[in-house]
Amino acid sequence: MTDDASDASEPVDADGPDDDEVVRTAAEAAEGIVFKHYDQSTVTDLDITVTFEDGVLDVDVYLNAPEDADPDREAVAQEAVETAGEAVDELFAE
Repeated sequence: MTDDASDASEPVDADGPDDDEVVRTAAEAAEGIVFKHYDQSTVTDLDITVTFEDGVLDVDVYLNAPEDADPDREAVAQEAVETAGEAVDELFAE
């Protein structure tokens, strides 16, 4: 299961978060959503890739959980991507 999304963000200013902080914030937020919905033992594979270049955030979530998992894997992956973008937006709003 993969889900990609790109969120254009404001350009980074000298007082804003650095790229590493943006990537870390997005990755932690996405991972938090996955494990909010599934026990860690249920997830057989999880890969969260985050890049932040030239003010553009790209988040890719690969989630492998049982097909009959509730909620749906695709919905959880999409929520993880959206939440990562929201977390970065909040980071810049601080």
